[in-house]
Amino acid sequence: MVTIYHNPRCSKSRQTLQLLQDNLSKGSSENTQLEIVEYLKIPLSIEQLKKLTTLLGCSIRDIIRTSEVDYKNNNLANKDLTEDELLIAMVQMPKLMQRPIVVNGNKAAIGRPPENILDIL
Repeated sequence: MVTIYHNPRCSKSRQTLQLLQDNLSKGSSENTQLEIVEYLKIPLSIEQLKKLTTLLGCSIRDIIRTSEVDYKNNNLANKDLTEDELLIAMVQMPKLMQRPIVVNGNKAAIGRPPENILDIL
């Protein structure tokens, strides 16, 4: 099972999804199922976000989109905020999450650029 945390309005997310579909339809990956999670419709839980950061080998701050208005309006650049406070903010404002993120087993990659995901397939 390969999972993509996807925002269909994002061009990089659409490109990554297409690259993923193209690669899964070829060769030995043809039996791999693809799960598309539109995280803006169904936000991730704190536990799911923690698992993603573990798989990515990063902190929650590393997967926050700092260019979002919500990031600035909620003072999320404040270095005194804890990981838990940032996780709560991401649950409440899912558009803050970097996109797309692809998970394959115990590996994950951010699809920026889309070719980043090829290393985990």
